[in-house]
Amino acid sequence: METQKSIYLAQIAHARGGDKGNSADLSLFLPDAASYALAVAQIDEAAVAQQFSAFFANPQTPKVERYCLPGLLAIKFVLHQALDGGAAYSLRSDNLGKSLAAGLLRMRLQLPPDWPPVPALEA
Repeated sequence: METQKSIYLAQIAHARGGDKGNSADLSLFLPDAASYALAVAQIDEAAVAQQFSAFFANPQTPKVERYCLPGLLAIKFVLHQALDGGAAYSLRSDNLGKSLAAGLLRMRLQLPPDWPPVPALEA
């Protein structure tokens, strides 16, 4: 029997996103304390900066802030200078806050060997 070693965050989490000027504000919501602890351990500022490296004005020095909210089982990320100047300035069709929240759910989470099976994403 094959065990799942990693899953997409979308398989267990929800995300919301918005934008303020040239910064994206992404919130990741986990369903329980165990998955929240895994996400806090693995989805840090560096991982998020790497996931969105193409979006930063200066990819060499991306600025990501993380706020852990254990009472809500949520993690908030603020990505500075990641929106090509912001909605009123950018020529991007829709690569602003909400689209980046969907990109956050495309990150992978490593699971411990004894983690129960997680349903696959539907096509």
